[in-house]
Amino acid sequence: MPKKVLKNISEIRRYFHRNEEPIYFVSATNFNLLGLDEWAKNFKYICYIDCYDGRHPNVFCPSEQPHAEFQSIEDINNYLLQHKEVVDLIKRRGGKPKFVFLMFDEETERLAKELGGEVWFPKAKLRTRCDNKIETVRIGNKAGVPSVPNTLSEIKDYDHLKKVCEKAKLGNDLVLQSAFGDSGHTTFFIKSEADFRRHEHEIVGEGEIKVMKRIDCRGSAIEACATSQGTIVGPLMTELVGFGDLTPYRGGWCGNEIFATAFPPKTRSKARELTFKFGEQLRKEGYRGYFELDFLVDKKTGDIWLGELNPRVTGASSMTNHAAFAHADAPLFLFHLLEFSKKGFKLDTDELNKRWADPDMIDSWSQMVIKHTEDSVDILTEAPQTGIYKMLDDGTVVFDRFDYHRRAVESENEAFFLRILKPGDYRYEGADLGILVTRGRSMTPGFKLNDRAQKWIHGIKNSFAARPMDVAGAVAEPAFKIM
Repeated sequence: MPKKVLKNISEIRRYFHRNEEPIYFVSATNFNLLGLDEWAKNFKYICYIDCYDGRHPNVFCPSEQPHAEFQSIEDINNYLLQHKEVVDLIKRRGGKPKFVFLMFDEETERLAKELGGEVWFPKAKLRTRCDNKIETVRIGNKAGVPSVPNTLSEIKDYDHLKKVCEKAKLGNDLVLQSAFGDSGHTTFFIKSEADFRRHEHEIVGEGEIKVMKRIDCRGSAIEACATSQGTIVGPLMTELVGFGDLTPYRGGWCGNEIFATAFPPKTRSKARELTFKFGEQLRKEGYRGYFELDFLVDKKTGDIWLGELNPRVTGASSMTNHAAFAHADAPLFLFHLLEFSKKGFKLDTDELNKRWADPDMIDSWSQMVIKHTEDSVDILTEAPQTGIYKMLDDGTVVFDRFDYHRRAVESENEAFFLRILKPGDYRYEGADLGILVTRGRSMTPGFKLNDRAQKWIHGIKNSFAARPMDVAGAVAEPAFKIM
């Protein structure tokens, strides 16, 4: 008897509503896939950081055990998968566990297999290849998705860089990117030899470097999912980048906005078309599932250039998966789970993409990732709890009530705050304090932080208190990306 195939969105939703297989999102926090547990039965979060003080019914945080200093989110995940309390939880709940991650490596895959489970993502080796910023350019070229005028080359010294740029006709105002890493840490703006000297140790000896002509552009993000039925494309979002109130890193991502008129219709349409093409090329490369593209939109010409690929869920995923279209149909990540479930399904991706392109399918939200921006290290004595906050008429921000649902935000005078650092934690430059989610925009039409956003940031930061540390005891934590 042939296996039953899911034929429409309604059947897909029902399939996950009745899901019996245990699915775990293992990560530092549950931020990236916030709310997915309400779409898929038996979906649980295993997290290192307890953002909810034990009050989220589907978040499990094991007790702290001695471990080597974490250098990456992969280290955190590998620690969690070996933790006795996590192993006991997975065995107690039974079934064949399925694991999804923000980041993972080949050791993570081995540990998941030891637990009798499957990783529902392409292999770490393939993800690493696609994640390489140099390889992204090549995949884009094959797909007909152009990058900012660039050249790919090893860089020996400043004179060599000048020769490389002269040959490629890139001019003297440059942006350099190394193959891997968060854009805030591995993107270098070079206009002079002094600029080059400042970053030389991060450029020379790092293999092929992407050398780009610097353009005056807006950052944007779009997420998609490459499935057997074609690539499903989400909405084009603005990016908050490099704001000194939010991040100490020049060029560092610090949030997103989603709203129907984020860019002109022509720009939105072109970005969706290019994302679809890129997704179809990823399928040819053997990649399937969730991915995100950063596009750079030239302010003068409106030209759209490929910035980078993240072959995974990202910090923008909580925006994509909570948009109006996600509530009308299904969150984009549900199609990722469907793709890896091996359940047969048929889907008219063209029809779905047209529907999701409708401005009525997009409501207006903003998220800001608030980091500690001062060059200092101290220990927190107070931290605002996760929940709903209100802004009073005088601009003061006060805690209103506990909640773990973003949708509980009723107006632009309320916000959902997801706390990351808690009392007792080190607060160091670049440390994530938390994420603030509001209705409406956080930027002006000129893409600067608006007054309301600044009041929210100031109000939340003022809710933290810390005591100084002995200089002798001050050790900066590794500033690796946890979301």
